[in-house]
Amino acid sequence: MSVATSTLIGQWPGLATPPAGLRTRVASTVTRSLFHRIAARYGIHVVMPGQPLPNDAGPTIVLNRPEEFYARTGRDLLIGFGESYMTGAWDSPDLSELLTALAADIGSLVPERLQRWRRWYVARHPHAHRNSVDNSRNNISHHYDLSNDLFSAFLDETMTYSSAIFPSDPPAAPTRADLAEAQHRKIDRLLDLARVGEGTRVLEIGTGWGELALRAAHRGATVTSLTLSEEQLVLAQERIAAAGLSDRVSVELCDYREAQGTYDAVVSVEMIEAVGHEYLPSYFEAIHDRLAPGGRAAIQAIVMPHDRMLATLGTHTWVHKYIFPGGFLPSTVLLDEVTREAGLRTISTRALGLHYAETLRLWDETFMDLDVTDLGFDEVFRRMWHFYLCYSRAGFASGYLDVVQLEYLRPR
Repeated sequence: MSVATSTLIGQWPGLATPPAGLRTRVASTVTRSLFHRIAARYGIHVVMPGQPLPNDAGPTIVLNRPEEFYARTGRDLLIGFGESYMTGAWDSPDLSELLTALAADIGSLVPERLQRWRRWYVARHPHAHRNSVDNSRNNISHHYDLSNDLFSAFLDETMTYSSAIFPSDPPAAPTRADLAEAQHRKIDRLLDLARVGEGTRVLEIGTGWGELALRAAHRGATVTSLTLSEEQLVLAQERIAAAGLSDRVSVELCDYREAQGTYDAVVSVEMIEAVGHEYLPSYFEAIHDRLAPGGRAAIQAIVMPHDRMLATLGTHTWVHKYIFPGGFLPSTVLLDEVTREAGLRTISTRALGLHYAETLRLWDETFMDLDVTDLGFDEVFRRMWHFYLCYSRAGFASGYLDVVQLEYLRPR
């Protein structure tokens, strides 16, 4: 479906008019040539206006408005590529398949001679997106305070917004009905890694909507859970009260750097991505300082290859602009260095990338069945979130991204 330009004025003023000018015309010409070479190299079908879809299977991109696609992508690179999908300048009959084909060799899509000039033409992170104590709450709110109704509409009944663990490895075509059990399997494994049981004092960094805290409390633990999302705080407290566990679980609107107390266990699920490269040492120092000697931490983290992390460090991407301002994906190499310096010892690591690809597939299928207008959102938002979920899934399906569960010990 193509999005009419008139619908982009107002909520999406930056998308109302494609970029223009000499720089855009030059970039558009280069992009046209480069894109078609990339498509040919990776077997991607390019369908121009008026052409039928190909009969044979394979990744396909349909250019509804080619000139806009070349202009946006040429001017703003991957940000423009995503924005031109948001405006309907292009489509795909299978967006995940197309993005997975591109993600499989993303480091080589742009010729090496052009990559040498990367720092001159890629966008850099806005200063306002730094994850300082003052900025972090705004960064978190941008995504997690969108609407509890939205998240509850496409997540399962556990309201868990992180990778599940399915019974088989690799996962064998799980369905939506499998998701809640798979989320509990993930949570239980993290609690086991952190040795959470009767009487354990637990600090959770990143509440979500409270499922892990509830699960820990049912084991007999007392939990202090920290969040920067006001929407999550309200619903998590409601769920905890409904379960009759308010005496065991306290949810606080608090930055991890301002946490107090001593705990037997620290658990943090996919919150590390919101910490930022600059503040990664302070995150693990806080974990170390809050843990009692002999205590354990269990972290679930999205990671990327070390060389790509270094190459893209500081780059402002489509995901940063529209989904996760201030986000940063570390490498396991960096995590090893930073945790060692913080005084933590790595005990175990388990990779779960294909489980995340399936989790995202199930979320996207449910999301695409929604009428987002009933939730107060428009067609541009629907396309943006579909792109985000498929873009993320492609990273894990291709092996470019991974998600790991890490067990740490604070030595006595």
